[in-house]
Amino acid sequence: MTIEYLKTAKSEAERAEDDAKVRAAVEATLGDIEARGDVAVRELSAKFDNYSPDSFRLTASEIDALIAELTPRELEDIKFAQQQVRDFAQAQRDSMLDIEVETMPGVILGHKNIPVQSVGCYVPGGKFPMVASAHMSVATASVAGVPRIIAATPPWQGKPNPAVIAAMHLGGAHEIYVLGGIQAVGAMAIGTETIDPVHMLVGPGNAFVAEATRQLFGRVGIDLFAGPTETMVIADDTVDAEMCATDLLGQAEHGYNSPAVLLTNSRKLAEATLGEIDRILKILPTADTASKSWEDYGEVILCETYDEMLQVADDVASEHVQVMTDRDDWFLEHMTCYGALFLGPRTNVANGDKVIGTNHTLPTRKAGRYTGGLWVGKFLKTHSYQKVTTDEAAAEIGAYGSRLCMLEGFVGHAEQCNLRVRRYGGVNVPYGEGAPARDAAE
Repeated sequence: MTIEYLKTAKSEAERAEDDAKVRAAVEATLGDIEARGDVAVRELSAKFDNYSPDSFRLTASEIDALIAELTPRELEDIKFAQQQVRDFAQAQRDSMLDIEVETMPGVILGHKNIPVQSVGCYVPGGKFPMVASAHMSVATASVAGVPRIIAATPPWQGKPNPAVIAAMHLGGAHEIYVLGGIQAVGAMAIGTETIDPVHMLVGPGNAFVAEATRQLFGRVGIDLFAGPTETMVIADDTVDAEMCATDLLGQAEHGYNSPAVLLTNSRKLAEATLGEIDRILKILPTADTASKSWEDYGEVILCETYDEMLQVADDVASEHVQVMTDRDDWFLEHMTCYGALFLGPRTNVANGDKVIGTNHTLPTRKAGRYTGGLWVGKFLKTHSYQKVTTDEAAAEIGAYGSRLCMLEGFVGHAEQCNLRVRRYGGVNVPYGEGAPARDAAE
């Protein structure tokens, strides 16, 4: 096996050092929000966003006025994208069925899919107004039937962004707050004097938002552990360097620490892509961010075989995996660890991010090894139930339960079962003993 790194990224030790600084800052900030509530939130908003309105929550008239600032074309584009997301989410929801089965005579087991009762959706927007993130979280929660959806987004250029607010409103948000960063997710999860806490947090964000969400997990549910945007392009010589470079830098512009990886079995393509990246960075308006990200976190990995490429791809478990090879469906069949796949040169991550219908909130930092991305099912809790409807079943199941409880030493548990054996089975089980087997009782 020959795997060659033509370009490497920052070491894990360097990344861990950066993470530690973020972790300490977030912990202190969340503690301040919990201690001082609205006062802390307002101070943080003024400090980081230079924004301190009378109320962070928008009124219905303010929402209407902001939506009115959009052109008909802009509004139609938002509605189109949102419909794609809704349609796919609805298809996913329709696949999730409540069930009820009789596993033996008189024993009925089932489960129900129940929506989370309140969700806080964070929509990033400090550097770029992330209109699409509103579709992905708010609209998907709406399809799931969440009865209270609140959404928060930072001000953009000193005021609410009309497109983001429109997407939140059309997506089905019941409360909309112009509030960003740690203060937003902290307020939604912890609660303040003016913001009731939610049961679950969802949505992407920068390193500080991601860390805040991680620290709040347990107090509230979260969609997934998120980090900076990641992208991997798996390519062979069926595509050209311009396409590879464009797709890598298209995601690298997200932030200074967004990993972008080219995985290929073509040295010619690898070397040409490095050259194309240098060329594009000279003309890309977001090159300040993209170049830093590529310098520190970009990688080019050369393999000999497709099997090696598959192995490396599953090990990296990148958030976005774009496959452009002569066997795209082979990767679809065999890959096991990733956020989402984008198959073929006609497909691209930007479409997935903005409009095509799949969700763009996806696992990063190898979390694709154990979870998929945000989808309608994340907003649903699958709860089981059971009922015993006959005396015979109560006695039979109870006898098994009694003996198994005693096997573990749980006498109180056993008595729950024994009581049913005595009452519904007519068997006089001595207190604190396991129930006899049916053949022994007979």
